[in-house]
Amino acid sequence: MPEGKKSTGLSKNVASALCYVAGWVTGIIFLLIEKKDEDIRFHAMQSIVTFGGLTILTMVPVIGWILSPFAMILGFILWLVLIIKAYQGQRFELPVVAGYAKKFLKKV
Repeated sequence: MPEGKKSTGLSKNVASALCYVAGWVTGIIFLLIEKKDEDIRFHAMQSIVTFGGLTILTMVPVIGWILSPFAMILGFILWLVLIIKAYQGQRFELPVVAGYAKKFLKKV
C-alpha cells in the first residue's frame, strides 16, 4: 500500500476530513472501515462524540428544545472548523471531547 493511502484507498487528509462530513454517521463508517491509521480513527471517533453528543442534547425534552438553535449554530461552526483542520492534516483536538474520543478509541 503506497504511503498516504489507507484502508479506504483515500489519502489521509481526505479520509480525515470525510469523517466529519455527515457528522456521527460518517464517523461510524470511517471507524468501521479504517483499521490501521490512528489519526483517521481519532477523527472518526471525535466526530461521533461531538456530533452524537449534540444530537442527543437536542433530543432532551424542554432543555434540548430550548438549546437546539444554539447547538445547531455551534455544530455548524465545529463542522466547518473540523473539516478544514482535518483536510489540512492537523489533528485538531476539541477540549474535553478529544479526551473522550481517545478513551473510547482504546475500547474499540
